[in-house]
Amino acid sequence: MSSKAKSDVKVLKGQEAEDKVYDYIKRMNRPYGAVDVSANLKGAVPKATTQKILLALAEKGAITQKIYGKTTFFVAKQNNLDTLPDDKIKALTAEVEALNETNKTIAAEVKTASAELAKIKNAPTDAELTLQIEEAESKCAKLREHLEPLRSGTPLVSAAELDFLDAEWVQWRAEWLRRRKVYLNFWALVSDALPPPDATQLTEDLGLEQDTPEHLELERGPLCTPAHASRRR
Repeated sequence: MSSKAKSDVKVLKGQEAEDKVYDYIKRMNRPYGAVDVSANLKGAVPKATTQKILLALAEKGAITQKIYGKTTFFVAKQNNLDTLPDDKIKALTAEVEALNETNKTIAAEVKTASAELAKIKNAPTDAELTLQIEEAESKCAKLREHLEPLRSGTPLVSAAELDFLDAEWVQWRAEWLRRRKVYLNFWALVSDALPPPDATQLTEDLGLEQDTPEHLELERGPLCTPAHASRRR
């Protein structure tokens, strides 16, 4: 048994082969060698037969033969090609323009549809929506539970807890004021002998942070007034 698979292409001979080669050369209207023609015809006309047919067609003047070095090309006679009348060309041109406009319209529709599809793909599924609704309902239930004491008039923070928080605030703010005073006195001793640029550079090198506008605003606010600070002492 031969290992080569048999080709299903019918091998042409005689006039049928010549017509096949000539029709191909004329239809493609570009230079080809015999090997390329035979390959493009899927072996319907063998290479050697194709070469002989092309040479014979060239001798009869049906096609043009061009030799470039050792390579021979064959091309259809340009004056033998069918030409379209002007009205047919105009009609085809109009048809092409109409098709181009149609393509533009379809392209715009495809773009819009693609955008809508992307939105749909990014939208949550029914299962995801159900889960989100359940989570939202659970969160609402917890918030209602937290609001219930306010609606019933129950104090959220007892008087004892308020007294403790006030005492803690007064104690630790007093400690902060004491430490800030120590720092400011010490820094004045160090920086007085330095030019302002050097003092600023030293601050950056040591990583010191001064009071921010928020701190100053807090100190001027009602939370730090003497009346509030001593309210529960």
